[in-house]
Amino acid sequence: MLMLFLTVALVHIVALMSPGPDFFFVSQTAVSRSRKEAMMGVLGITVGVMIWAGVALLGLNLILAKMAWLHNIIMVGGGLYLCWMGYQMLRGALKKEQQSGDAPQVELAASGRSFIKGLLTNLANPKAIIYFGSVFSLFVGDSVGAGARWGIFMLIALETFAWFTVVASLFALPKIRRGYQRLAKWIDGFAGALFAGFGIHLIISR
Repeated sequence: MLMLFLTVALVHIVALMSPGPDFFFVSQTAVSRSRKEAMMGVLGITVGVMIWAGVALLGLNLILAKMAWLHNIIMVGGGLYLCWMGYQMLRGALKKEQQSGDAPQVELAASGRSFIKGLLTNLANPKAIIYFGSVFSLFVGDSVGAGARWGIFMLIALETFAWFTVVASLFALPKIRRGYQRLAKWIDGFAGALFAGFGIHLIISR
């Protein structure tokens, strides 16, 4: 049982460390806005991972295998959302003006939007769909008991939260934020292009 948990923990941290929409969303939010707002995004991503993990524990791979149309809807819907996020970032980059290096004041509404964006970014993440629909499902077969499943569920949630907390804290450091202020237009444009690329790839690869 311990070996199962160690294996899942190792595989999941490798998946988390592989750059994707979640990573770029958290890092871009931390460096352009604030650590507090980025952490709201981290909470959203963690809830998204908990949803994916819960569905995977209920047999996501079997659901997707028997309902190909549902798989296509998830892929296209996720792709369209990522394209929209990319468009928003690209538009913001084009309108970007020089701002002060001081951390902006975070309002409740802005934090709420970051939570929703984090949640939707994760749910639309092509890595999450592939990972939880195939790789993760290999570790939660019929031989894994209810107790172990709950343990894996909590492990995945805590590991996700811990990793992206580190990412948010790192990119919110004053030195990195000052560097961002000098290159904000280009960084936001690059992030927007990546999100749009993720979305387009998700749509055409279904």
